[in-house]
This record gives sequence, C-alpha cells and structure tokens, in this order.
Amino acid sequence: MRIFTAALATETNTFSPICIDRRAFEESLYAAPGQHPETPTLCTAPITVGRKVCARKGWTLIEGTATWADPAGLINKQTYEGLRDEILGQLKAAMPVDAVVLGLHGAMVADGYIDPEGDLLTRIREIIGSDILLCAELDPHSHLTAKRVAAADFFVVFKEFPHTDFVDRAEDLWAIAVDTLEGRVKPAMSVFDCRMIDVFPTSREPMRSFVDRLMAIENEDDDVLSLSVIHGFMAGDVPEMGTKTIAVTNARPDKGAALARELGLDLFSKRGTFMMPQIDEREAVARAAAYPNGPVVLADMWDNPGGGTAGDATVVLAEILAQGITNVAVGMIWDPIAVQICMAAGEGAEIPLRFGAKSAPGTGNPIDGLVKVVKVVPNAEMHFGESVAPFGDAAHIHLNGIDIILSSVRVQSYDPSLFTALGIDPTSKHILVIKSTNHFYAAFSKIASEILYCSAGTPYPNNPAKTAYRRVRHDIWPIMADPHGTPEGHEAA
Repeated sequence: MRIFTAALATETNTFSPICIDRRAFEESLYAAPGQHPETPTLCTAPITVGRKVCARKGWTLIEGTATWADPAGLINKQTYEGLRDEILGQLKAAMPVDAVVLGLHGAMVADGYIDPEGDLLTRIREIIGSDILLCAELDPHSHLTAKRVAAADFFVVFKEFPHTDFVDRAEDLWAIAVDTLEGRVKPAMSVFDCRMIDVFPTSREPMRSFVDRLMAIENEDDDVLSLSVIHGFMAGDVPEMGTKTIAVTNARPDKGAALARELGLDLFSKRGTFMMPQIDEREAVARAAAYPNGPVVLADMWDNPGGGTAGDATVVLAEILAQGITNVAVGMIWDPIAVQICMAAGEGAEIPLRFGAKSAPGTGNPIDGLVKVVKVVPNAEMHFGESVAPFGDAAHIHLNGIDIILSSVRVQSYDPSLFTALGIDPTSKHILVIKSTNHFYAAFSKIASEILYCSAGTPYPNNPAKTAYRRVRHDIWPIMADPHGTPEGHEAA
C-alpha cells in the first residue's frame, strides 16, 4: 500500500484583528516532507501515528508538508493558496496512492476562501478519483460543511475538550483506514445538524457523560466505527457554523443517520447547560485572594489565544493591581515589543515599561510601571500533553509583588511548565492567572486548590445571541430560540 499524508491547520477567529501569513505557520510549525518531528502538534498526529502504522504493516507512507499556525484572524490569500498547492503538488508527485490520510483543524478561513478545508479536500478528490480512500482527523471546534462531507469518506474528531486525546483519535482514524484498505469494513458517514452553537467542556457534566456514552456505543456496537461531535466554533463567521454529530458505520448509513440524529437531539435538549460558571474580574480576584490555600487558578477564559485572540488583555492584571494583591504569577501576556525591550535590558535590570492591551478594544489599557527583568528565555516552550507548544522569546518581569510572563508568540496557557520555563515555581504562588478557556484544565487541575473561570473585557465574541455575525445563518440556537420546533417544556426526541 502507498499512503499519502499531510497536515494543514489553523483556527480562524474572523473577528480577530491579527491576520496570518506564512510566517505565522513557520513560527508555530512548518515541517517539509519527512521532516516532521517525532512529537505531534495537535492536528499533525495522523502523520506521527501513520509512521508507526505503516512501519508495522510494511506499507509506504509518503509524507507531504505538515504545518500549523496558532489561532488568529484571517489567513492571507497567497499564504493559503501557496500551502495548499504545495501539498497538492506533493500528492500529484506521489500518485498512484491507495489512500490519503490528513490532519486538519476545520475552522480555517482565508481571504477569498470561506471554506479552505472544503476547497482542499475537493481538489484532493479530483486528483485521486472517487474510489481512493480520503479521510482526516478534525478538531471539534470546526465547521463541518457539506462540501467537506461530500469530498471525504469519513472524519474522526477529537472527543475531549481539553483536547487530551488527539493522538488516540489519530489512532482511531488509522485503524478504520487500515480496516477499509484490507477489506474488513466499508465506512459510511452520517451527519446530523444540531442547529445550535454552544461550548462543550468534557471536564464537567453533562458533556463528560455524553462523551463516555459515545465511547461505550463504539465499544459495544460492531456496526459503529466512530462517533464524533463537531462542537462548532462561534468566533467563525461562516454560513455553516454550528454543532453537528457524526456517525461512521460499517456500511449502515441508515443506522448511522438515526444514531447521529438521536445523539444530536440529546445535545440540543441540554443546550445552555454545558458551559462552566463564569464571574467578572472584580469578583474573581477577590475570591481568589480570599481562598486560604493556593495556588488558585484564575482563568482569563475569553482572552484565549487558542480562540484567536491576541492574549494581551490586561483587565485581570489591572484588577489585581487595584486590589493590591501580591504573590501572583500571570502567564502570559503577548507583547513582542516589550519582550525585545526586556531582552535588550538584560536580566536584573530595572526599567520603566509599558506592556499589554495593544491589539483591540475591550482588552483593557496598557500597564505602565517600573519593572525588574528577572529572566529572559529565547525560544521558550511548554508542554501540552504529548506535544510541545513554543511561545517564542519570553521575559519574566516583576511588578508590585506580581510575576508576569511576556511572550513574543501567541499561545494559550496549556501547562504549568510555562511558569517553570521562566524560573517561576507555580506551586509557590497563591494565584496563577492564565489565558485559556478549558485546555488548561488537564494539567493545571493537578496543582490547583481551586479554579475560577473569569469573563473579563470583550476580547472574544462569546455570546452568539448578540454577536454581530454577517454570514452565520439565523436558524440556530441561541440566535433562534428553538429551531427544531420542540414543544415548550418537552425535550427533543
């Protein structure tokens, strides 16, 4: 067997002012054919898993480009077309192939392309023809368009949020691909449109039990090859944004359609109950300071670079300064210019510095102060499960009893190693301020005495009922109260 694999991924917040060019991909991950490291980076797990599978089977794996950019705004047209055509050219050179297995995110938007993944998959299908297997792993915070479904044989989606299972799901993807190529199964993909948009953390109920149910069905029903939920990405202003369920069965499309519908309506019946409780910055800081033991993790959940924001909001930090709270560590605030200034000053220097809140309205005001440069680290990194997340040149500064990490590459706060990378012991702090919606949970919950979710400022469009969408359809909840027409007081069925 000859199998082609590649990865092209990012998540586009169409409301973000930070546009993406090729440099953004190269800063996060750009691996030429055969040069992908052994460790996967979220959406590139199909490549690293594919190496092991093909080595075991004695098959030939032809690797194309693998690239990932940390979430931001619109992708430059020439950048998308260049990376797309790079991969398409590599596929043409590899022909004939028996299958194409991809790593995608699914929430990409480029200038001139409202559905880049649909464009890429359609072009791949035109090259390989209708009989060759085409499948991909997706992030659940994506847009499952009709064009993508028409082009691909099946998708497998991360089940967990935080995304701790991207390697496990890549293994599922390959297992189905192998069984298909060896004639044991004929995957049929069924999709149900839930006509809703919500946030589905699997670290709490009711989504925890829902995902456990998906896995139980997969284990118990031989007809079911894979079950997935596309959560949707509410910061993507695209026509087909929203939550959808996927059932991949072994040649049982009718059964798959019924199961996808049943699961989708179950999700719909629980709409509005999935999100974690949120408090504003004043209450969050006061409550964190009042807890007897630390560290208290205070998640600045909507200034999340993982959702495409800048990660430079200062609303929470300003409140900590106003309340006079100390023994706090903040990780991180994105400010490449401030990092350059600190690196030029050098460790131990005391300098006047203005930092943060440069990207957009709703992120607070820049912080001014006389700071001590405690540590500077070129090319800093932290862990994210089995992966590594670079956050570029970074500086640890001290201001009024607060330790603050400034980064030059935008990335959310995945793991306590972001603090230790800059010489801060996170367990010694009473409060840890991080920027992440829920990906932090898997790692930070292991050291936290308490976790508070803070909604501060307006860096992210987190209320779909009020977001000024231009392209999103209006027949989804919460834009429409009940698009399925469920009788009041009754669950959808």
